[in-house]
Amino acid sequence: MTMKKLEDYVRTIPNFPEEGIMFRDITSVLQDPDGFKLAIDEMQNLVKDLDFDVVLGAESRGFIFSAPIAYNRGKALVPVRKKGKLPCDTIEVEYDLEYGKAVLELHKDSIKPGQKVLLVDDLMATGGTIEAMIKLVERLGGEVAGILVLMELKGLNGRERLKDYRLDAAISYEGK
Repeated sequence: MTMKKLEDYVRTIPNFPEEGIMFRDITSVLQDPDGFKLAIDEMQNLVKDLDFDVVLGAESRGFIFSAPIAYNRGKALVPVRKKGKLPCDTIEVEYDLEYGKAVLELHKDSIKPGQKVLLVDDLMATGGTIEAMIKLVERLGGEVAGILVLMELKGLNGRERLKDYRLDAAISYEGK
C-alpha cells in the first residue's frame, strides 16, 4: 500500500462557486483521521526551525490548524476574530474581500511588543486576510516570524503581496 500525499485528501469541485473555478475543499482532509494528522504533521514540519512565541489563528478554519500547532510547540494561541466576537478591548483592521469588505479584531493585550508571531490559516489566495493579520500584529508591536497555510492558490498572487514575509504552504495549486 502506498502512502497517500496530502493532496490526495483534498476534494476538487469543478465550477464552484462559479463557472471556471476549481474549488479545493479541505473538509475532506479534516474528515479523514489520516488526512488531518498528515496536514498537521506537514504544517508543523514546515516551521520546525522557526522561532516564535505566539500562534495567531484566523477565524474560523485557521483555528483548526493553529490550535494543534500551538499545543504541540507549547506556545500561546491567539484567535483573530471577525468584528464583534471578542469581549475585551480590541484593535481592528478593515480589509477587502472578493465581494466587499470585512473587519478582523484582536484583543489589545493578546500580543506583547517584541513577541514573534506565527500566522496560521487554512488558505492563502489573494493574501488579504493574512495582510490584515499582519497589520494587527505590527500595530501591537509584535513581529511576524512567519506565515503558515495548509493551501496556497498561486493564481491569485497572494505570495507576491506578502513577499516581505516567510510564507510556507503544505500544498500549492496553480490557478484560482
